[in-house]
This record gives sequence, structure tokens and C-alpha cells, in this order.
Amino acid sequence: MALDAATLALTAAELESQLAEARVDKIHQPTRDEVLMLMRGRETGSQRLLISARVGSARICVTGESYENPVTPPSFCMLLRKHLNGGKLLRVRPLAGDRIVFFDFLCRNEMGDLVYNTLAAELMGRYCNLVLVRKPDDAPMEELCAAQLAAAKGEKPPAPKVVDALKRVDFEDSELRQLLPGLAYTLPPRPDNLDFITAPVGDILSAVRASDSPLPDALRRAVGGVGPVICRELCHRALGAAAEKPADTLSAAEWAAVEDAIAGIRADFAAGGKPCLVLKEDGLPAEFSFTPLTQYLPGLSLREYPGFSALLEGYYAEKDRVERLRQKSKQLRKTVANLLDRAVRKQAARTRDLADSGKSDGLRQKGELLTANLHAFQRGDAEVTLQSWEDGSDVRIQLDPRLTPSQNAQRYFKEYKRKQTAAQMLAGLLKQSATEIAWLETVLYEVDGAVGEAALSEIRAELKGQGYLKYYKQRDKQQKPAGFLRYRSSDDFLILVGRNNAQNEKLALKTARGKDLWFHTKNAPGSHVVVMSEGADIPLATQNEAAMLAVWHSSQKNGAKIPVDYTEVKNIRKTGDLPPGMVLYEHYETAYITPEPAVIERLAATEEAAEGGKAKRGGG
Repeated sequence: MALDAATLALTAAELESQLAEARVDKIHQPTRDEVLMLMRGRETGSQRLLISARVGSARICVTGESYENPVTPPSFCMLLRKHLNGGKLLRVRPLAGDRIVFFDFLCRNEMGDLVYNTLAAELMGRYCNLVLVRKPDDAPMEELCAAQLAAAKGEKPPAPKVVDALKRVDFEDSELRQLLPGLAYTLPPRPDNLDFITAPVGDILSAVRASDSPLPDALRRAVGGVGPVICRELCHRALGAAAEKPADTLSAAEWAAVEDAIAGIRADFAAGGKPCLVLKEDGLPAEFSFTPLTQYLPGLSLREYPGFSALLEGYYAEKDRVERLRQKSKQLRKTVANLLDRAVRKQAARTRDLADSGKSDGLRQKGELLTANLHAFQRGDAEVTLQSWEDGSDVRIQLDPRLTPSQNAQRYFKEYKRKQTAAQMLAGLLKQSATEIAWLETVLYEVDGAVGEAALSEIRAELKGQGYLKYYKQRDKQQKPAGFLRYRSSDDFLILVGRNNAQNEKLALKTARGKDLWFHTKNAPGSHVVVMSEGADIPLATQNEAAMLAVWHSSQKNGAKIPVDYTEVKNIRKTGDLPPGMVLYEHYETAYITPEPAVIERLAATEEAAEGGKAKRGGG
């Protein structure tokens, strides 16, 4: 579900108790829709405040997640750093009944004067936005906006001004409300419905009593501040199995039960809420709210959280991690896919040219016929018909009237030699095209499997090294590369897996030695896998586990009985014409493997335990 106004208000109250008087130490913008602030307080220490304006997962919370930041900060991030760095957070104030939260800061401007800046987090569905506002004084934002609108004549009172917005809104986007630098900040128009938390219960019941719609739908249209899940929960608590009953058919006793259910949910809100997450059977989150959602029992399970930041992290963490990476990899994937498509089209064109060059024997035969029959035609003739030596049939040969008979014959010989030379070159170019396509397929696989900005940065560096992307010295700062993926076999052998082509090449040609065993899925994009033998014989069980890892880290992950080539590392070699990650090997064997997720998890867990044990012994 989306974050509703009631849950957002409780979250804001929690954040104010945690972060009030804290100062802004650092500001980052991990993605285009998220801002991360490192807040430092005297008593609370350092905490990271996440403000997300991403459609579908908008929220505010203190986060423990780690975020990879872009090498070059976006312009909105630089703007926030300029105006908010070092500022003190005075308060976190939600706008009653709406999904807007104001973060008020006391800051110093370029001249050293104290100024009041507000970061407005507008988390309203597809209109999510972050707006930095300069206020004339410390008055609440809603009062300043109301005073501005109430000034009917004369000089208007000082109004809060928009410094800038994450998503600028001009007159073409909205005629009612623009968010552009220098314009007055105004509140968005409010819908004409009742606030579920503050409106009198009698007014709410009167608004839905005459509706012939199911009670949850009637409530959803009549009240604001809560989402559909709360309306359904209210009806479930009041009516149980009859929750979908039309509103105009309810009895007096049922309306009394509805009134009690409203009072119960309001009581939970007044007490600070009971953060609750609904979990599916597979453990994935389904819904969340500030009150226990009993409507999902007993089919699903409920989990209570100590606070709203933890609740929102529990619900959105995995979803956001996937979406964040998708955003970062989207453009790179499009680029690689275009390169691959171009390479495939180029190979098809060369294949057609090679087929045409195979017809060159007819040119040679025509040249020989012309040479043997120079007396049969003369300059100015457009064509000549001669008898074939092979079967005696007539052969019509086109001539260039401007050339002599001898020159016409030589023209056919030259065209024959040109096509023969082209055929030889095309054979080499087709081999290069096949190598390029295979390499680009591995790069595309790497992009789809990348797990962070560091991995994407390494892929970009690989493309730049091969001349597919431009290199900008000032902008392309290097990120620390990630290490190999590490696993521990059931026989206690270390198994290393490359994350990308650069790591694959390093692993196979520099890290591994001699009798270490190398594995790779046959004729498919995937990672190089090496079992580090340490001079010992590698048992069959470990070989099977390494082969399974090779399939798991390849494009054939979901297949069955996948062929995997394996050989000793000493049989691996590379020539200068091969792109990164591609090698040649000989004296190999092939195994047919079906990957098992449980085995992969066990191998990873065994290596983590081994590393943990080493760290513990080192610390002791």
C-alpha cells in the first residue's frame, strides 16, 4: 500500500523525537528520487534520514540500509548541500490530513546570516516531489501559505519562496500550482472530504449512511487521511464476514459496531500507533499500517515493529533495492543492447556479402571468354554473345562501350580478384563479428546481474577500454572495485567466481595457478569459476559444486542438465585479439549440471562462517 497521511503523521512525530536539534552533516542523492541526510546530534549521535519521493515507495524514515552514491552528485543534491549543510533541524511537522511533511531547518546563508529553510516532502502518489523553500520567519508553513492566500488587497505578507524542486512544475504541467525557483510556495489543492482522524464520528457516518455502495468503498470516498486498507480493516472489525455489505442496508447495531471500530483505530493513532506489517506465506511483505490489520488473519501473519522507520524499511527495503539498481542499469543496458543489435546486423550484412562473393567464378569465366574472342567484338559494343566452353551454351556478356575489347576482358578479371579478396577479408571479419557478439552477450548478462554501482562502473570501464563508450577524464572517477565472489566447498576448498569480464580474466590468468580447476558454462555468457587447489587433488564433490556455481552465475541459471567445460588453469590461454574475459582452452572435459539453490546457499554460508572464524581468531 502507499503511505497514507495518518501513518505519515506518526512517522513524522517519531522522526522529530529522534532528530530534533540534530545538524545536517552530509547530504547524498543515491538515485534521482531519493535524498539521504546524515544527521548528527549531541545525544543521538549519527543517524541517516532517508527522504524518498519515488512513486510507489515514497516515504521518510531513519534508515540502516547502505546506499551507493553516484560519482558525480546530481544538481539537486548540490543545491541541498549549499542551503542545508550545517543547518539545525528545528522540527518535523506533517500537514494535517495530507501526505506532506515539512522539515524546518535553521541555516546560515552565504553572507553568514541566519535563515529559515524548509524541505517539503510531498509524498502524494504520482505527484511525489521534494521542494526546498526559503521562509521569511519561523512561522509554520501552513500559516504562511494561508496568510498569503487571505491577503485580498494591499501589500501581501512575506511569502515562502521556492528555491528549487526535485521535479520542477511549470505552467504546462499544472495551471493551478507551479513549483519553479523564485515563485511563492503554495499548498496543493485539498480534496473535499472528511479527515478520518479529526472529523466528528457523526459526520463520517452521515456521509456514508445513504450510500448503496459496499461500506469500504463508501468510506474510502467520504474520508481522507487513510488508505483503502484502513477502510477495509474498519469494516472487518465491525462487520466481520459482512464487511462488504451495502452501507444503506446496515442496521442500528451494525452502525454502532462501525462507530466502535472507528474509535478503536483512532485510539491506536492517538497512542502513537502500533506499527504492523503483514507477511505472506513466503515471508515477503504484503501490507503495513499504524494499526494491526486483522482482516488478513489467519491466512497471513502479522509482525509488529518497534517504530515506523523500522516498519517502512521492512516493507520497502528489498523492493527499493531492486528498483534502485534497475534505474542505474537501465541506460547502460539500453546502450549494450543497441551495440549487440548493431553487431548482429553487421554480421548479417557481411554474411550476405560473403555469399555474393562466392559467385565470382562466373566473372572469371566471362573474362576468359572475352580474352579468347577479342576478334568477335569491338569498342562501342554494349554486349556480346559467346559460346561456353563447358556445355556449348550461349553466354550473353555485358560490355562497356567506352572500353576496348581487351579492357573489357580485364574489367571482368579485376572484378573477380576484388571479390576474391573481399571473400578472404569477410571470412576474417565474420570471425571478429562472432567474437564481438559473444563478448557483448556476456556484457549484457553482466549488466542484468550487476548488484551495485561499483559493478556497473566496472562494466562501463570495460566498454570504454574497448572503445564502445567515450572516456571523460574529469568526470570518470574510479570507484573501488569489488572482490571475487567467494564460496567454500563441502571439502573445504575455496571457490572463487568472477563478477564481470575484467574479474574473469584476472581470476583465470593471474590469480589461479597450475592445477587449480577452471569451470565455465559451455557456449553461454557467464562467470569464470576456479577451485583453488593449494596443490591438492580436488575431490569429485567439490568439482560438482564448482560446476553448479558456474551454471548458477550464467545465463543458463534456470536450465537443467547444462553443459559445463572444466580444465586445469594451466590449459587456459589468451591471444591479443580476444576482448576482456574471453579465453582459449584445450584438454577439457564437460559435465552436465542442474543447479540447486539450496546447495548454492550452503556454499555461501560455509564461506561466511569460515571468514567469521578467521576474524574471530585474529581478534583474539
